[in-house]
Amino acid sequence: MDQQTQQKVSELRDWLTAQQFDAFILPHEDEYLGEYIPAHNERLHWLTGFTGSAGAAVITQEKAAIFVDGRYTVQVTKQVPQDVFEYRHLIEEPALDWIIDNVPAHGRIAIDPRMHNANWLETAQAKLSKKHQVVLIDSNPIDLLWSDRPAPLLSDVRLMTTQSVGVDSATKRSDIAKIVEKADADAAVITALDSIAWLLNIRGLDVSRLPVLLSHAILHKTGQVEFFIDPERLPSDFAQHVGQGVDVFVPEHLQSRLELLTDQAVIVDPATSNAWIKLVLQNCGAKVIAQADPCLLTKARKNDVEIAGMKACHVRDGVAMVKFLSWLDNNVAQGNLFDEAQLADQLEAFRRLDPTLIDLSFDTISAAGGNAAMCHYNHENQPQPGHLTMDSLYLVDSGGQYLDGTTDITRTIAIGTPSEEMKRQFTLALKGHIGIARARFPAGTRGYQLDTLARQHLWAEGFDYDHGTGHGVGHFLSVHEGPQSISKRQIDVALDKGMVLSNEPGYYRADAFGIRIENLELVVEQPTQGDFPVLTFESLTRCPIDVRNIDVNLLTKPELAWLNQYHSKVWEDLHSLVEGDVREWLQQATQPLHHSE
Repeated sequence: MDQQTQQKVSELRDWLTAQQFDAFILPHEDEYLGEYIPAHNERLHWLTGFTGSAGAAVITQEKAAIFVDGRYTVQVTKQVPQDVFEYRHLIEEPALDWIIDNVPAHGRIAIDPRMHNANWLETAQAKLSKKHQVVLIDSNPIDLLWSDRPAPLLSDVRLMTTQSVGVDSATKRSDIAKIVEKADADAAVITALDSIAWLLNIRGLDVSRLPVLLSHAILHKTGQVEFFIDPERLPSDFAQHVGQGVDVFVPEHLQSRLELLTDQAVIVDPATSNAWIKLVLQNCGAKVIAQADPCLLTKARKNDVEIAGMKACHVRDGVAMVKFLSWLDNNVAQGNLFDEAQLADQLEAFRRLDPTLIDLSFDTISAAGGNAAMCHYNHENQPQPGHLTMDSLYLVDSGGQYLDGTTDITRTIAIGTPSEEMKRQFTLALKGHIGIARARFPAGTRGYQLDTLARQHLWAEGFDYDHGTGHGVGHFLSVHEGPQSISKRQIDVALDKGMVLSNEPGYYRADAFGIRIENLELVVEQPTQGDFPVLTFESLTRCPIDVRNIDVNLLTKPELAWLNQYHSKVWEDLHSLVEGDVREWLQQATQPLHHSE
């Protein structure tokens, strides 16, 4: 492997010499800048062997460095040869700083603007141009060198009927066109793959875990859409499905169509679109408006049909979870302590019994004992998966992409008898989970204003967790959907009815255990006797929370009432869908708890 990596790096150095460059920056991203990257665009992996979800490499004539964050500091040493690449911390020593220190003055730095967003490129140009020359390249050297590159996976295009998504594409296009017009813009370039899928009521599976099609779109203020995808891929009834006003172009025509927007004001989302699009528009004399993707908020507020689908798929997902958890308890009781990979596979097998499951919604986090202290742990990146051990905790974070919705659930399971400390920390996290679930707040409230409710019980004892409390979730779309969130980050987006968010406080003790309790919540409106109605959450997830991990005496009466009521809902919705041992297990798992007198 090391020799192969060395060979690829020296071929890249030959390219640098031929083009008279001193360095090349290779990020993990591809031109779609999505969270998940299709195999044929895993350029960083091809060059370095690194499989993590975030990172970058810089190659110079003399040196090479790979930059990863804290999640991957161990993994990178196992996958990337140390005699070829230096290991650097992505946050503490960013690639741009490393270039300033390691490339002699006046060096020419090659950047492919398709692989970075506009904000990053501006920062890079400002930072590097003091000493160096930034050169934007037209073709990526990796694409020239990668001889055995896999062909793009061209999945089937699925047309979503209005019955299954609630609103036809023509209506969506005219609604979003009004938002574009209101922003004094003539058009918007839509680059987020889930926005395009939502706008045209189509789904695919071009990217693992994400039911989208690799494509681009331009939406004009007239509601007219230019859709860039190979027309051969579209089913014959596509035109009828979307209705008048959608013109299909081959992807190669994107540049020439953008260049026709001379003198027009065009919205480009600086967070989700690559810098190349902005450059093309600027070069042809368009006025670029840096503004959020106009589909985001409308997409985030689910309509009645989408809400019904989210509720239905959570019941079926709950059935799979309950089958898995009863199977797990049964095996532990018999002394079968499986490894993390076997557990993840078994859970997936239970989910796959449902014919409406299209894919998982992300790679399952299956973490035994101390491994769960790493909140984004992936057993597939370890030399070998960890095994369950007695008197410990097992954390499993998983989800499904169903035809009628997307799920995301984390449960922390007692394996044997958890320690008093584990129970206390679990209960502090649970109190935070219930704090969010029971929150009632006026319209206009931001997620960061609620975040404290999830952390206060941990904070009071001197604890915290280093991730957000909640992210948005799409309807048979991205499991991480913006713009809303619940976290310390002051994101200025009000929570609104119809939005779906996760509620996932946790606690992580290095090398010892990790805890996370995650349900998905729907924002609903609640009438009051007061001056205005309030918003609150309705839990969508249907799966017991492990009562063996709870110190009941740390729960207040209202918290305990919430837990018992939640468990009675789980029993009510699931018991007729399971039988035998599974139903018995479910009945036990949802029994009401009481304070010890």
